[in-house]
Amino acid sequence: MSASDKPGTTHFGFREVPAAEKQKLVGEVFSSVAGNYDLMNDLMSLGIHRVWKRYFAATAQVKRGDRVLDLAGGTGDIAALLRGRVGDDGELVLGDINGAMLRVGRDRMTDRGHVRGFEYVQCNAETLPFPDCSFDLVTIAFGLRNVTDKDAALREMHRVLKVGGQARVLEFSRVRADWFRPLYDFHSFQVLPRLGRLFAKDADSYRYLAESIRKHPPQDELKAMMEASGFERCRYRNLSGGIVAIHDGYRV
Repeated sequence: MSASDKPGTTHFGFREVPAAEKQKLVGEVFSSVAGNYDLMNDLMSLGIHRVWKRYFAATAQVKRGDRVLDLAGGTGDIAALLRGRVGDDGELVLGDINGAMLRVGRDRMTDRGHVRGFEYVQCNAETLPFPDCSFDLVTIAFGLRNVTDKDAALREMHRVLKVGGQARVLEFSRVRADWFRPLYDFHSFQVLPRLGRLFAKDADSYRYLAESIRKHPPQDELKAMMEASGFERCRYRNLSGGIVAIHDGYRV
C-alpha cells in the first residue's frame, strides 16, 4: 500500500480499490495472461526482458549447493537461469500466488528437462510458509509491483533469508530521460493494449500491467522501503535507462 492510498484501499492500476480485493483482481489478470506470459513480456519490453533476466540471474550472489526462493516465479524463467549456478546439490523453490501461472511454469520446466532440484509452492509473498533463515537467495522478478502490501513482502523476504543472504528485485521502474518518457508512455498506454487485444484477445489486462508500472515505487523509494524492512547494503542498478531496475539488499 502506498502512502497516497486511503486507509483500507490500494491501487489496482490507476483505480483505487479496497485492499482486500486487489489480490483477487490481480489473480484474474494473471490467470488470463498465463498462457501468453512470454508474449506479454515480449510486447511490454520489445523482447529485451530476456536480456534483463539473464543479467539479473548472472549477477546474483549464489553458489553451488545454495537454496533459492524465486517469488512470483511461476514461469520458471529465473529459476532455469539459476539452475546451473546452484548445481545438483542446490535447490530452487518457485513460489507464486497464482495457481495457473505455477502450472504453466511447472509444465515448461518439465518440458525443458528441469525436474530434479525444483519445488513448486503456491504462496502469498506477504505471508511466506517458510521458516526463518531458510534461503541463501530470494529473488522476485516483475512481481513486486502486483503485491498489495509490498512492505510486508519485503519483510518476509528478509525473514526467510539466512544471515549473509541476498534479496534481489527486478522490476519495471521510472525512466530517467525526460525526452524518452512520452515515447514510453505512448507505447505503454496506446500500443500495448492494442497489441494485447490483437494477440491475446485481452486489452484490459495489458492496460492494467502498464498502469501498475506507473504506480510502482520508483528507484530511490523502493531502496528506502528495503532499508526500512531490515535490509543492509541496499543499492540499485538501472537497466535500459531506468525502464527496469535491479535492487539488492542483504540480511546481516
